[in-house]
Amino acid sequence: MSSFNKGLNAGLKTTWTLSKVIFPITLIVTILQFTPVLTWVINFVEPLMGLLGLSGEAAIPLVLGNALNLYAGIAGILSLELTVKEVFILAVMLSFSHNLFIETGVALRVGVKLWVILAVRFGLAIISALIIRFVWQGGGEIAKYGFFSEQTHNPSGWGEIVLLGFEKASLGILQLAIIVIPLMIIVQYLRDLKYLEKMSNALAPFTKVIGVQPNTSMTLVAGLVIGLAYGAGIMIQAVEEDGVSKKDATLAFIFLVACHAVVEDTLIFVPLGIPILPLLIIRVVTAFVLTIIVAHLWKRADLKAHKGVTQL
Repeated sequence: MSSFNKGLNAGLKTTWTLSKVIFPITLIVTILQFTPVLTWVINFVEPLMGLLGLSGEAAIPLVLGNALNLYAGIAGILSLELTVKEVFILAVMLSFSHNLFIETGVALRVGVKLWVILAVRFGLAIISALIIRFVWQGGGEIAKYGFFSEQTHNPSGWGEIVLLGFEKASLGILQLAIIVIPLMIIVQYLRDLKYLEKMSNALAPFTKVIGVQPNTSMTLVAGLVIGLAYGAGIMIQAVEEDGVSKKDATLAFIFLVACHAVVEDTLIFVPLGIPILPLLIIRVVTAFVLTIIVAHLWKRADLKAHKGVTQL
């Protein structure tokens, strides 16, 4: 089977798998907007969301994204009427903190401590939201989602409400399929042509910049290209076979928490109608700065501990 056919099949399977999450969530959230349930949840969390520059209903995609994945979070956003600034804040927060159960499980399997991953992910999400809230003064207009954005009238009756939910859910899946299927084809070509391995070799010299050993490069490549969840098998195998230390594994995961699946996790935000280049820049810069700082502090702590032992 050719690389194209493999990638196409993988893309269709991925789209089908994601649709089973996106469709019901979008449908349910859309319907809940017209019931007292959603209003109660919004009122309960609105004070906390207000601190982050978000409306109360923005808690819905945050919960969905962290409990499930980015696609579920995006499905929640597509169901709501938010400003461009709110959508951008949510996108940045979710890019740092999402799919907690699976991706945290990967981190634990590699040997990274639970509190480190949770502190970094939630810390980056909250700090980034606060910075964007106070620094960016624009984005007050209502966001127009995706390639098929259009005005809809207020539904009257449960029939029109359910129909609106089906419409939003279907469009959400279609827009994501337009991105996911070509992406999976490209990833398949990268695998078959051994470009992932070549990227690993090319990345090795840059590992010194973030304070880890060259044998961590395959772990970084897998996370950067495929992501923490999709690249879990490659990452775990690389750590076990390449003899990556717990320190390097922790630093690599800190880097990847801020910046993983750089192509996919950036492009899937295109349907939300937000500027994705600033989103990518924020993730990359944050990953380098945070990892370099942690590596420096870790090195200083090791030196102090070594001096203490020597003096004894």
